[in-house]
Amino acid sequence: MRLSRRSFLQSTLALAALPAVSQAMSRPPQAEYSGPWAAVPGILAAIQRPQIPAREFNLKIFGASGDGSGDDSRAFAAAVEACREAGGGRIVVPQGKYRSGPIHLVSNTELHLQEGAVLSFIPEPERYLPAVKTRWEGMELMGYSPLIYAHGCQNVALTGKGLIDGGADCDTWWPWKGENTKCAQSSNDGDTQHAARRALFEDAEKGVPVAERLYAGGSYLRPPLVQFYECRNVLIEDVTLENSPFWVMHPVLCDSVTVRGVTARSHGPNSDGCDPESCRNVLIEDCLFDNGDDCIAIKSGRNADGRRLATPSENIVIRNCRMRDGHGGLVLGSEISGGVRNVFLENCVMSSPNLERGLRIKTNAMRGGEIHDIYVRNVSIGEVKDVIVINFFYEEGDQGQFDPQVYNIFVDSLRCQQAQRAFHIRGFARAPIRGLHISDSVIEKAASLGVIQEVTGLTVSKVAINGRPFQPG
Repeated sequence: MRLSRRSFLQSTLALAALPAVSQAMSRPPQAEYSGPWAAVPGILAAIQRPQIPAREFNLKIFGASGDGSGDDSRAFAAAVEACREAGGGRIVVPQGKYRSGPIHLVSNTELHLQEGAVLSFIPEPERYLPAVKTRWEGMELMGYSPLIYAHGCQNVALTGKGLIDGGADCDTWWPWKGENTKCAQSSNDGDTQHAARRALFEDAEKGVPVAERLYAGGSYLRPPLVQFYECRNVLIEDVTLENSPFWVMHPVLCDSVTVRGVTARSHGPNSDGCDPESCRNVLIEDCLFDNGDDCIAIKSGRNADGRRLATPSENIVIRNCRMRDGHGGLVLGSEISGGVRNVFLENCVMSSPNLERGLRIKTNAMRGGEIHDIYVRNVSIGEVKDVIVINFFYEEGDQGQFDPQVYNIFVDSLRCQQAQRAFHIRGFARAPIRGLHISDSVIEKAASLGVIQEVTGLTVSKVAINGRPFQPG
């Protein structure tokens, strides 16, 4: 069934009751893994916890005071080197306050912050040089070091009940965005990312070798707080992460990633909570996201650079998470040129006056991307602006030669209490969204139904909006 480009706001709604919908959220927390969901146990079995040797290195042995008065960068570097020489182990950060520049982890190593430990990164950009290989808005480059970074490692972990403060605020890092309503003094004047961002886009489109894309000092492209790059068997567990310069957690080109029990709380510009990019076999569970941008955003590279690497994000399980502030709860895109497939989200709660969208796919004719087999069930949304968004007209919109291919999207057992708009779903007439299925779901109050345009294979079963059964006309 293809809907015309006209809005369905005037669609006739039947007046009959829909008693089956009231039971839509009655599944137990761990619903049966059958049908397409039968793939989940296999994905979980493929995700390996890092194997860390049973030896510990207390940071204070390497000269850290823990009183928050000094610079503990050398102590962290010495502890990492001791781990490397020993063949791996756990770096224990005891209760106390610590300050540091960038920390580069190595294989078979865990950075563990005990409860009561606070690690604050020193907000002096020159400390995050020399440049390292990284990815920024979906493009590879040589840029500022992420605050916690590992490249080409296996068995690497960041754990513990401690707090990690990225040190970004309206005086440092965030103003480089150039505009940010949370920082009144920020504008397009002064030191901003705009010129370097444009130049990096051009380099990526031209195929300039990554080693020659030099965008560190003087380019103002902010680093993420935690980035594991081309790593295998990655664990981020229990820590609280605040005040990130850019994206909070950013695993890139990784295989076997677990993010569990993490609180990601950062309200600066582009403060996405967790962005697995071109990653395979990922579990995100029991986390709290409270962010200035997307809570979880699954990505796979931007435009030519994403197509060059041609590495999708795939086999991703998200469960038992809470999403508060953010541009979106679960988001796919917008850097999505390498594609996304086999995503399973269940048993999540989303709610905030500052949460803009519940579920969102954002792409366009320059990003493209093949996005398919996305399964969402048992989602409770309190207050949100838009419930479900699939938008091919993000940013550049219909101005490229790479039509997105979006198909097999399933949303089941979703309940939303209050929304400004139920749907904003817009494909291309020449490349419609194929196979969007919404079932057993309730939106109790929606000020507007919104739009569904250019969709084939749309099915709606036992869906109620504003107390009445919904069928798009």
